[in-house]
Amino acid sequence: MRFIFRVAVVTGGNRGIGLEICRQLASKGVTVVLTARDQKRGADAVKTLGAHGLSNVVFHQLEVGDLSSAARLADFIREQYGKLDILVNNAGVIGASTEIRDPESFQKEVSYLACNFIIKPFKFHFQ
Repeated sequence: MRFIFRVAVVTGGNRGIGLEICRQLASKGVTVVLTARDQKRGADAVKTLGAHGLSNVVFHQLEVGDLSSAARLADFIREQYGKLDILVNNAGVIGASTEIRDPESFQKEVSYLACNFIIKPFKFHFQ
């Protein structure tokens, strides 16, 4: 299955599960914006994917706990692509901790963080 000009953002895409998600999306023809907190690690991940023939992956720095960083990423997506089709919220927040009392409260806290720090800046255009 190939996508016709689909754009994806993968937070925490520089290693592990995030990198594999980037690889799989890119191999299906999706334009992938790989994000990471660390500029060098993110750029190195894009180079690694490029060495495997995946030239449709670009890097953009993102600190998921910083709303202004997410807003800069949203502006970049809007200016470069005009849309966002897929958002994979894979990144963690360093220093954030929560006590998991029950699955429902944990799910609410995760949803709150995702909505306020990642999804909200992208409300401009999901396809």
